[in-house]
Amino acid sequence: MNVRTTRAALVAATAVALSAALAAPAVAAPPTTGHEATRAAAQAAVEAGVPGVTVRARDQHGTWSATPGVGRIGTDKPRSADDRYRVGSITKSFVATVLLQLEAEDRLSLDDTVDEWLPGLVRGNGHDGRHITLRQLLNHTSGVYDYTADPGFVRDHFAKDGFFEHRYDTRKPRELVAVAMTHEPTFAPGTSWSYSNTNYVLAGLVIEKVTGRPYGKEIDRRIIGPLKLTATSVPGTRATMPRPSSRAYSKLADTATGPTYDVTELNPSIAYAAGEMISDNKDLDRFYTALLRGRLLPREQLNEMTTTVPAAEGIGYGLGLMSVELSCGVTVWGHGGGIHGSTSQASVTRDGRHALTLNLNGDWAGDPGALTEAEFCGKDTGKDTAAASATRRGPALR
Repeated sequence: MNVRTTRAALVAATAVALSAALAAPAVAAPPTTGHEATRAAAQAAVEAGVPGVTVRARDQHGTWSATPGVGRIGTDKPRSADDRYRVGSITKSFVATVLLQLEAEDRLSLDDTVDEWLPGLVRGNGHDGRHITLRQLLNHTSGVYDYTADPGFVRDHFAKDGFFEHRYDTRKPRELVAVAMTHEPTFAPGTSWSYSNTNYVLAGLVIEKVTGRPYGKEIDRRIIGPLKLTATSVPGTRATMPRPSSRAYSKLADTATGPTYDVTELNPSIAYAAGEMISDNKDLDRFYTALLRGRLLPREQLNEMTTTVPAAEGIGYGLGLMSVELSCGVTVWGHGGGIHGSTSQASVTRDGRHALTLNLNGDWAGDPGALTEAEFCGKDTGKDTAAASATRRGPALR
């Protein structure tokens, strides 16, 4: 696995493969009835090579779910609509929400520098936490190097031999930051945009410094508990998955062919606050709907969160929250996430009335963007889109 490919995968997946939606002409199209297009797109993902899909949609007519494919290769065991799965970078929305709550409580300002809370941690090869704000961490304009693009980190955690040697290792968050500090910044703070998991490792450490408690405990008491997200957890170093869940699979290589490996068990400390959480479709719908309807943040902080900077054509990145304009003109809010063997997407309209949440239990094929386009625009992109998306994204943290 080379760094260039991994880096490209990380950046591209900030939209979690919404390229299919963005590539389509920006013209309105009449929706199909029900969720037929979404069902077809989910089936196409399976035909493109994903072992199984679990997808859930909610609109004015109620909720709907589908589970094409299998939850365990070599069996006919289907996935469950209640499957727990690793959500990867969807974790970032939870982390940003906690930081914004702390701002609303006057316990910090997003204009504080990183160095004010983590003195001396962001230093080296041109990095300087005295000139980077918390806001720049949350919207990825800090320029801080992404530790998951480091060649040694890629070799040890994303390539086959390294993964099986280190899958149960614990990595401390400050160790992850130290990996990033061995590289030069991507750009000067505030001058551009680039997705960096290091930003959210730092954000998690700031939460711990401000509150005196682990960031996961703050997520639990501020979000998981109040919203009764019974399938959602911050696992820390726990390598196993709660039930019900399916197996997770990866090629652990720069290819969509070759052997397929079961990567379900891993120590998620390699992701920490950038992507370690576990959830399910129902909980993610509830979280993003509550967030966008103002149940978790005051108006001022929600406005900050939904103020975006350009990330790609049609895609804006706010504070742990993305906006994506689909081909039919509908804009959805949410986040995508990927970690070994698991690719997820949560998309909700700004009024919270229409939501789509999904997970693929393979990381080398399938296109969540095709399902998103199908659900919100009623477009059956069919097998051609799914096949075109079957280029490897790989087991990177996204």
